Amino acid sequence: MSSGIKTEKTLYDKTMMARAIRDAFVKLAPGAQVKNPVMFLVFVSSILTTILWLVSIAGIRDAAPGYIFGIAIILWFTVLFANFAEAIAEGRGKAQADSLRAAKQDVEAHKIPSPDKKDQIIKTASAKLVKGDFVIVKAGEQIPGDGEVVEGAASVDESAITGESAPVVREAGGDRSAVTGGTRVLSDWIVVRITSEPGQSFLDKMIAMVEGAARKKTPNEIALEIFLVALSIIFILVVMALYAYSLFSANQLGEANPTSVTSLVALLVCLAPTTIGALLSAIGIAGMSRLNEANVLAMSGRAIEAAGDVDTLLLDKTGTITLGNRQAGEFIPVDGFTTAELADAAQLASLPDETPEGRSVVILAKEKFGIRGRNLTDTKMEYIPFTAKTRMSGVNTKDWEIRKGAADSMREYVEQNGGTYSKECDEVVKNIAGQGGTPLVVAKDHVILGVIYLKDIIKSGVREKFADLRKMGIRTVMITGDNPLTAAAIAAEAGVDDFLAEATPEGKLSMIRELQSKGHMVAMTGDGTNDAPALAQADVAVAMNSGTQAAKEAGNMVDLDSSPTKLIDIVRIGKQLLMTRGSLTTFSIANDVAKYFAIIPALFMGLYPGLGALNIMQLHSAESAIFSAVIYNALIIIALIPLALKGVKYREVSAGKMLGRNLMVYGVGGIITPFIFIKLIDVILTACGLF
Repeated sequence: MSSGIKTEKTLYDKTMMARAIRDAFVKLAPGAQVKNPVMFLVFVSSILTTILWLVSIAGIRDAAPGYIFGIAIILWFTVLFANFAEAIAEGRGKAQADSLRAAKQDVEAHKIPSPDKKDQIIKTASAKLVKGDFVIVKAGEQIPGDGEVVEGAASVDESAITGESAPVVREAGGDRSAVTGGTRVLSDWIVVRITSEPGQSFLDKMIAMVEGAARKKTPNEIALEIFLVALSIIFILVVMALYAYSLFSANQLGEANPTSVTSLVALLVCLAPTTIGALLSAIGIAGMSRLNEANVLAMSGRAIEAAGDVDTLLLDKTGTITLGNRQAGEFIPVDGFTTAELADAAQLASLPDETPEGRSVVILAKEKFGIRGRNLTDTKMEYIPFTAKTRMSGVNTKDWEIRKGAADSMREYVEQNGGTYSKECDEVVKNIAGQGGTPLVVAKDHVILGVIYLKDIIKSGVREKFADLRKMGIRTVMITGDNPLTAAAIAAEAGVDDFLAEATPEGKLSMIRELQSKGHMVAMTGDGTNDAPALAQADVAVAMNSGTQAAKEAGNMVDLDSSPTKLIDIVRIGKQLLMTRGSLTTFSIANDVAKYFAIIPALFMGLYPGLGALNIMQLHSAESAIFSAVIYNALIIIALIPLALKGVKYREVSAGKMLGRNLMVYGVGGIITPFIFIKLIDVILTACGLF
């Protein structure tokens, strides 16, 4: 399967790497740097050490010019590495945007004054269409803009947007009325009312989001940034106090001050939370990118974060818990006809029906009665294919004709041709519908033979998925229009925690409000106008792109694939984003603690030899300790870029277990790693004769 927006770009893609390296230098502009306060501190420190180096050449120095120059260069590389992390994350979005632009074309639109004046066509460019315009789109033509079908029904190829090769039916008057600009009509015709202004289509919005142009910092990001700034201010005060203490001690002992301004500036950079400061933006952009790769358009970064905090999922039954297309489970004859007669006619009528339901009828007849050997090449038969408009399929010969279809369509077909709609058939249809099934009526020569019972089939593996969600502390609720008995049976088989039967818009809204009043974060999916109130109320609301405009406007995410199961993936992506940010924040702060205890003893043991006992790494000198720590501080950013972009591995465990594991891996690991690598770098620098 190819996709309209999924791009297989790796971290080592040459084009992306080249663009990221160029952008890393472009981002050195002060206006760009000031957006990240922590890295702005490093940026200012780089400028300061550069000035100190230039001054040292003139003879005003408190450290060797070569040492100052080395520190300045490494600090500049630290800033560049942080810029590179953000640029490589943005590069993925730009690659996705390029793919989307390829799907966005300015085509000729056939504008009409109103749906009842389809013969008065005005040819115009799609870019000139405005909200409220009507266009007619025929087979083979591209839909010129986002809109809703107000008349007609057609098969539409959406592969340019969603990547799915199978065409879908879009028709007026239902929950499958929305169409997206850039898709193509394959059969029949439709009249579309444009629902977006120029430059505001879903493709335009997606391009803006993946490029980062419309991405704003989320409340959680802002809160974390404030915390990091507070830490940086604390370390500025600590370093100033250390310098004052060093100067005072040196005067008391009658010795030269062993700590230079350059060393203290470098120490400040090492102690400030530069690791998470450098990667924070990249983590957010990468999270948005992963959501876009799943063909989901988020209206805000806040929606993704909310998905990570969700503890209750409201899921539609059809298409999520059960197969989107019901399957034939039973042949029910009426008015004295036999099951074999019904199965034979049903299979014949289903041969030209390429829908999953139609194929399941053919398979059931084969399995139960061994009826085989028929195909569409039989020249004695005229096959009538299934269409969205007739909702029937069938076969004609010179002696008889057979039809199979929806009950209301079959009633109209039989009565229009002089037949009588069977009362027994009507009873069976009502009984099947009452059990939550779908009845298909079969007739031969305008006489009802019986009914095919289409049943819900629970998707393979959904029970296990719900068990995994339960381990994460997420409660699942199935929403269905079925009666309580049918709903209870399906809910038990699927393994959901609860269900809402005979669901109404008021019932969905009431359930969400009740859950939220108890402190729960609720996510739900929907596609119809009747879902709009509940979508507007839910914390995470995923509207189907195939659904109505009202549903899409009410949601804070739009699934371009129109797959109800996507909600589970969205929750995983949201949780992975929060896990990644939390894990790398833990690692960064643990790093700072370790660097503090690794550097301070080496820095001051010249004044106080007793501190040598705390120099457990046996670093060569104060200068080598600082130099090694600054190099490590720069390189760890590069080392963590793949993790920031890919995200911490998602595990379906409870929040408590996840916290404990992250503290062990990223907390303890963040303390141990600096000791190992600072010592290793110190040994290499000493062996090279630099200190």
